[in-house]
Amino acid sequence: METTDAFAGLECVDCGATVGATESHRCPDCGGSLDPTYEYDAIDLDRETLGSRPLDSQWRYDELLPFARESAVTTNEGATPLVDCPDLADELGVERVLIKDEGRNPTGTSKDRGASVAVTAAAHHGATDVALPSTGNGGQAVAAYAGRAGLESHAYLPSRSGFTNKAMVNVHGGDMNVVGGRFGDAVGAFEEGLEEHDDWYSLRSFDTPYRHEGAKTLFYELVEQLEWTVPDAICYPTGTGTGLVGLGKAATEYRDLGLIDDLPALYAAQASGCAPIVEAFDDGRDDHDPVEHPDTICGELEIPDPAAGGRVLEAIRETDGGAVATEDPDILEAAVQVAQTTGLELIPSAAAAASGAWELAERGTFDGDETVVVVNTGSGNKEADVLRSHLMSQGV
Repeated sequence: METTDAFAGLECVDCGATVGATESHRCPDCGGSLDPTYEYDAIDLDRETLGSRPLDSQWRYDELLPFARESAVTTNEGATPLVDCPDLADELGVERVLIKDEGRNPTGTSKDRGASVAVTAAAHHGATDVALPSTGNGGQAVAAYAGRAGLESHAYLPSRSGFTNKAMVNVHGGDMNVVGGRFGDAVGAFEEGLEEHDDWYSLRSFDTPYRHEGAKTLFYELVEQLEWTVPDAICYPTGTGTGLVGLGKAATEYRDLGLIDDLPALYAAQASGCAPIVEAFDDGRDDHDPVEHPDTICGELEIPDPAAGGRVLEAIRETDGGAVATEDPDILEAAVQVAQTTGLELIPSAAAAASGAWELAERGTFDGDETVVVVNTGSGNKEADVLRSHLMSQGV
């Protein structure tokens, strides 16, 4: 198994056990989630070196990834634009608002980052089939990268998932299983599938150590795009927690490597109809309680029991960030307003980050001189019907 020079193996975030790079999933001692670790003293990386490389793929940061670019399953994901939005800054009453537009990724979603690294790991481990439950975007992304790697993919999506995701899983050659009900029902069907096929390689978030490892490259890019200025706040739409866990790890790595001095305040943005992280944060708890009756139009955020809830809460607290939830109509209206004032197309679930930023501003969270980054995790045209229906309900 070919790994990068600094990649040291995996560490259990629950019991602290260390295991070798040949381990592929959960901790063999306690069943906890594993996290890639590195010999950071062996990493010789500075701003000038990074500045000399083209911004063409997340794999330009392979010193901080488990696998080298030459062996990666990649379609040049990452390298997405960071777009200045002065009109939004005026509305929020801050110095700058920028949108990191992950909708420009190959399958139109930030999930491509994690899918690339995780499918690379699966290929290195000799897998023939990969499988995962998904709200939609992750299933499409994994199907795309599995197809590129010559692997079979099996995605379990709830019936509420958008048509585009379902269609594209099939277009990429994936085995698409639509499960009646919500995400929890899809998880149950996925787990039954794993029990029936012991050769399937799980790519469920935090079953594999590698999806959140790909997600962290977003932070590397945006601080470089800001000429090494750390934004004051990053608002990230949060379902399973993969993105925020990745952001927190990346920011800590860059600080410890001396590439930046400060950490950005990380904010988890959720929909009020399914906000386990927000409820736990507001109550001062270290972990969340599952949402008994989740209900939101934001399908990517309808995760009632996120696997990494405790790690998300830790990340937002360690960075002096927070958590914010807004109602579905406000989220959809935020997506429309961003489209009409900036030209950018936000998937409804990602618009929760924009709506959350507005809510934070109304609460007086910002002083007025901040740089705020809103992460758009998916292209708006994946769920254009949802946004159009919102407009029609307004008589437009």
